[in-house]
Amino acid sequence: MTDLLKLILGVLASLFRSRAKLEAENLVLRQQINVLRRRTPKRPDLNNTDRFLFVLLYRWFPSVLEAVAIVRPETIILWHRAGFRAYWRWRSRNRVGRPKVSAELRTLIGEMSRANPLWGAPRIHGELLKLGFDVAQSTVARYMCRRWRPPSQGWRTFLSNHADGIAAVDLFVLPTIAFQMLYCLVIIRNGRRLLVSFGVTANPTAEWISRQITEAFPWDHAPRYLIRDRDTSYGPVFLQRIRAMGIRDHPIAPRSPWQNAYVERLIGSIRRECLDHMIVFGEAHLRRILRGYAAYYNEARTHRSLNKDAPFHRAIRRLRAITSQPVLGGLHHQYCRI
Repeated sequence: MTDLLKLILGVLASLFRSRAKLEAENLVLRQQINVLRRRTPKRPDLNNTDRFLFVLLYRWFPSVLEAVAIVRPETIILWHRAGFRAYWRWRSRNRVGRPKVSAELRTLIGEMSRANPLWGAPRIHGELLKLGFDVAQSTVARYMCRRWRPPSQGWRTFLSNHADGIAAVDLFVLPTIAFQMLYCLVIIRNGRRLLVSFGVTANPTAEWISRQITEAFPWDHAPRYLIRDRDTSYGPVFLQRIRAMGIRDHPIAPRSPWQNAYVERLIGSIRRECLDHMIVFGEAHLRRILRGYAAYYNEARTHRSLNKDAPFHRAIRRLRAITSQPVLGGLHHQYCRI
């Protein structure tokens, strides 16, 4: 760019010189070029500005080819043709061919193909048509994520599809106001973290636990598997009862409560959110407390593992006024619109 400015200033200055001085200056410049050509056998290093200037002068004054010394005249003509092709390539940009696919659509196609490994291009193309995207099926196939293995579901999907057939059971202990030890049995379905049933007793026997299982699961709603710990309360009577109901018994490893994590998490929630803030008078009082918490837990309390939903699906309401109802005497509140 600096050389171009110097050249323009030189041209303006030449307008005020005499013809003899200009001819003498041209002779000196030509002789210098001849000397440089003798001392520099390699090709001169020209940038794009130099090429543009030579082509522009050739367009205005074709006779300048006779004065060119450092390059061949054919080279300048080739530069001009290359510039002509580049110019028309620029004029023809984005005006032919297929329309561009937006980044939003490309991202959506990738997300749909990753989230649905069993879907092919026709299935995704049909979904996009229903969403208002006018795109060809070949374009969908181009932007799908590539897999080098046969399509398969993930472990999270596999476990979620089988969690509804699994239940868990466990006992926890609570002292009363008179320091009497009460045992509470909780039964949960792992699919929706549903608190199915609970029982309270001072003497948990195998017969009593078997009766709680029978009352919790009708014959046509029994789970396929039951997870429990290795407490001695689960005796032969309990095992015979669940086998008769078609339930397969799966005791966890010794001293491994994390293998029965869902029911352990439920017991922790019952303690932290309810029983740690109360003094239990007796069995009837504990049953009444747990009955109120179970209704709140299943119908109103949101769970992070359920995408902030309740075990019994809680509908979203956007209209009417918001009111609150106390739960467990005001220990918790349930909010709704009425």
